[in-house]
Amino acid sequence: MANFGTCETPGCEASAKLQCPTCIKIGIQGSFYCSQECFKSNWKTHKIIHSLAKGENADSKKEKAYDPWPYYKFTGKLRPFMQSPLRTVPNNIGRPDYADHPKGYPLSEQAVKGSSQIKVLDDEEIEGMRVACKLGREVLDEAARVCDVNVTTDEIDRAVHEACIERECYPSPLNYYEFPASCCTSVNEVICHGIPDTRPLKDGDLCNVDITVYHRGFHGDLNETFLVGNVTDEHKNLVKVTHECLMKAIDIVKPGEKYREIGNVIQKHAQAHGFSVVRSYCGHGIHRLFHTAPNVPHYAKNKAIGVVKAGHCFTIEPMISMGTWRDEMWPDKWTAVTADGQFSAQFEHTLLVNDTGCEILTRRRNSTGLPHFLDKF
Repeated sequence: MANFGTCETPGCEASAKLQCPTCIKIGIQGSFYCSQECFKSNWKTHKIIHSLAKGENADSKKEKAYDPWPYYKFTGKLRPFMQSPLRTVPNNIGRPDYADHPKGYPLSEQAVKGSSQIKVLDDEEIEGMRVACKLGREVLDEAARVCDVNVTTDEIDRAVHEACIERECYPSPLNYYEFPASCCTSVNEVICHGIPDTRPLKDGDLCNVDITVYHRGFHGDLNETFLVGNVTDEHKNLVKVTHECLMKAIDIVKPGEKYREIGNVIQKHAQAHGFSVVRSYCGHGIHRLFHTAPNVPHYAKNKAIGVVKAGHCFTIEPMISMGTWRDEMWPDKWTAVTADGQFSAQFEHTLLVNDTGCEILTRRRNSTGLPHFLDKF
């Protein structure tokens, strides 16, 4: 093992054993730490040197230099930046069937596509889901630690990827239908499925980070929208109402409830605050399969099939927009954006139905269980 001297954390006299990988990549000397814990505790101040070294103040020049779709008319102000190469997962970590498929096809999902039959999980499957969702929550909490002004979404993706590997998880989005990253990062007018890239987050941005991990045969799925720096009161309210939409929907989940009622609750609350509900994307069943029955639309008067039963496991993940509910897709065939360029927000939990209601498997494990954005209110 290389000798890096003493850890750079103030007051820590331990021998350094690792160097910041970003510093290595861009040629910054030093940045030695004794452990991942010391490195993470210094992250918010340490990352500033990355911005200085890269000359991140030249954002406008970078935007002009990278223009992959000169023919495309963007709906809002956000633009794509360069992406990192596909990250790798050690072979000793269990992987879903699409991980090594040349087109990323989830063959096990495709085998039951079109079926409305909803699986009732047995005790072993329920325990597998509890573990996967707990680990997914830990990974999202790691993303929350690094999501800040001047941090790139690619750096968030790297933190997510490394957190997955540390927990012996495969990051479920990676190569799913050829998705090129380990999580989705959806900024401002991006509704969902944003691809992490080298754009630094700016003061006032909203950034949703969508995490799914695959651990020992089961997927755990959740997301939160984070406030980046000084966010306007208008955008804070959007985020707050979006989270309320999710929690009000969760409140009605119990055996005997119809899945179609979930959208009625969400749209009623969103519209009462002047917001709209995106219709193109919905919640979904999840367990050994990443996406399966039931489909859970978030808008009113939908035609979702099925009645909630104990043992069902599924997500609710409303996407709420300030303007129109309509969406468009960037030419990358993943990034969904609002058709009018106005901001959108999203929250997601994975739920397990029990005899009297449901268990939020992806809840935050702090004293309140509340999402990270409320820490800034």
